Amino acid sequence: MTVHNMPDVAGAVAATQLSKMDAYVASHDFDIPTLVIDVDRVAIQYHALKAGLGRADIHYAVKANPAREIIARLVDLGSHFDAASKGEIALCLQEGANPSDISFGNTIKRATDIAWAWGQGITLFAADAEEELEKIAANAPGASIYIRLIVETSAADWPLSRKFGCDRDTALSLLEKAKRLGLTPVGFSFHVGSQTRKSEMWAPTLDAMADIWNAARAAGHDLWLLNIGGGFPAFYGDAIEAPTSYARNVVELVASRFPDAQKIMAEPGRGLVAEAGVIVAEVMLVSRKSDRDLHRWVYLNVGRFSGLAETEGEAIRYQFQTQRDHDQMGPCILAGPTCDSADILYEKRPVLMPMTLVSGDRVLIRNTGAYTSTYSSICFNGFPPLDVVVI
Repeated sequence: MTVHNMPDVAGAVAATQLSKMDAYVASHDFDIPTLVIDVDRVAIQYHALKAGLGRADIHYAVKANPAREIIARLVDLGSHFDAASKGEIALCLQEGANPSDISFGNTIKRATDIAWAWGQGITLFAADAEEELEKIAANAPGASIYIRLIVETSAADWPLSRKFGCDRDTALSLLEKAKRLGLTPVGFSFHVGSQTRKSEMWAPTLDAMADIWNAARAAGHDLWLLNIGGGFPAFYGDAIEAPTSYARNVVELVASRFPDAQKIMAEPGRGLVAEAGVIVAEVMLVSRKSDRDLHRWVYLNVGRFSGLAETEGEAIRYQFQTQRDHDQMGPCILAGPTCDSADILYEKRPVLMPMTLVSGDRVLIRNTGAYTSTYSSICFNGFPPLDVVVI
């Protein structure tokens, strides 16, 4: 099995893309924490995933990073889009996406937003509850809908269970209700969990979803669409498969369990944009609480409230780089700059950082192109939100 921390393209091309981002960072000063995105690397990752997904359509999960330049490039590449809100739909349309290429994939929607989306030509909606179907029927009569299924167990680093989806019996009931309401039920969706590092981890979830799919078809529902969601991983230190082989393996697992699914949707977000970004940050303080303290505390000018929310539970392990990495390394507790005691990034598993690190040192946080700018608060404690530069 191939493992990597770069897309599976020629090494020279990947190195060129990395050096483009590094060259920009090295030649610029940054007064506030800044996410630098290389949109060409997004394109490389798109081609790598598409090569493995084959007939499955990529619906980019806009929430991962809604930078206009990313959306525009993906429109040019022929990508489809998964939108979670009126704002995301409007963004995609403004950048030239066809309404038929956008699904309103959030199962929690305002009635007025459903009506607006329908008026814009959006025809595919997600639901996991009776009231949601009623809202869709009233505001988008005759629309196509897919029912989101709950994933009870997940091997992902960032599981997405409990809040979204419904169980087998509820799903079958919702298909019947959708028909009674005049809607067109076309299939199911699910999410195996964000950052599912190995393709074989999909198998138990797909087995469970296939049982529900088969039960629905046996009940007379002519389902033809399967939305397999996201889960495509990025490199955060632990080995992962290359994107093309990963995607190909997943599609093979899907095809063997859903031979009658005419259309397959995949919704990569992290797997498309994470490795295309680097955050440029700065050390604000290095200290110890006492002379008995086992680890240093290193405080950065970026934290959980300014983009690094996915350090919650220390599930996502970002990679750090400094100009002192040739010096002796030692463990430290990494924290953000705010006055909130929850603003600690890594404490259970301390991070190795140079022992010579001091205030003012630049810190690069690698593979932060996904779920950072969109998690950044407006101005908590007066600290500025994460700036974004697309090159």
